[in-house]
Amino acid sequence: MEITTISRVFLHKNNGQEVRLADPGIHLTKEDVRNFYASIYPILTTAKIRGPEFKDDEMQFHFETTMGTKG
Repeated sequence: MEITTISRVFLHKNNGQEVRLADPGIHLTKEDVRNFYASIYPILTTAKIRGPEFKDDEMQFHFETTMGTKG
């Protein structure tokens, strides 16, 4: 039996490009991480968090924003 650790990765779309944001601390909740990165990406203050999705030995969370879209 092999034990591997799964890292958390936070994904955010910025100007059509997917940005991978590193986990600033395992002790932080996903909401804390959103608030942490909101100082760099202000649009994240109202973002919804989708996930986790397990892919490529990572736990991926997606920050989804609806600003700038119509309908």
